[in-house]
Amino acid sequence: MLVIFLRTLMVYLLIICMMRLMGKRQLGELQPSELVSTILISNLASISIESPELPLTSSFLPVMLIAAFEILVSALCVKNRTAARLVSGQPIVILRDGVIDQNALRRLRFTLDDVLEALRAKDIFDPSEVTCAIVETNGSISVYRKWECDSPNRQDLKLKNTGAKKPSLPFVSDGEILPKNLSWCGKDLFWLEQVLKENRLGLSDVFLLMGDDTEEYTLTRKHM
Repeated sequence: MLVIFLRTLMVYLLIICMMRLMGKRQLGELQPSELVSTILISNLASISIESPELPLTSSFLPVMLIAAFEILVSALCVKNRTAARLVSGQPIVILRDGVIDQNALRRLRFTLDDVLEALRAKDIFDPSEVTCAIVETNGSISVYRKWECDSPNRQDLKLKNTGAKKPSLPFVSDGEILPKNLSWCGKDLFWLEQVLKENRLGLSDVFLLMGDDTEEYTLTRKHM
């Protein structure tokens, strides 16, 4: 049992290191080569865990080789657009001026239901509202609404500017200071100390403190 536990822990740590090395895109919508790498790595990891009689190197070496190959392929795609198109394909327009391109759907093996579902996910129930819809290389669909059907923005509605130019970010999370967020919003530790004094709280009493580049903030106390 101890051997299985230690092997599982070692494989777990190795996979985390490899995924971190391969980049954050592995954790989101994957390109074809990234998906293949992820599947292969997971299969190799499971073999090492389920077969204690096999040496760990039988999984470690292939996992590291796949990660290295994925990094090399990614670097090649950055340098060479032809290689990028070969590995990941290229975006394809499936809808123009409200008209669905049936030939493009057949090439992609998309059904009409797939397209309508993707539009509904973006709160669009009528294809005639769309100027352009594109299937990206990772399989997601990007949509550009017609001008008259698009949602108005704050400037269109002539709403008063609150003065904030930065989004609301956490400054303290579960008693831990996030200095990069403080600095990006023009705050420092002195400002944080003043906020804590005003609320008669210690740092360990704060569950969440959020704010932007104005003096407004939201504070949630930690429940004991």
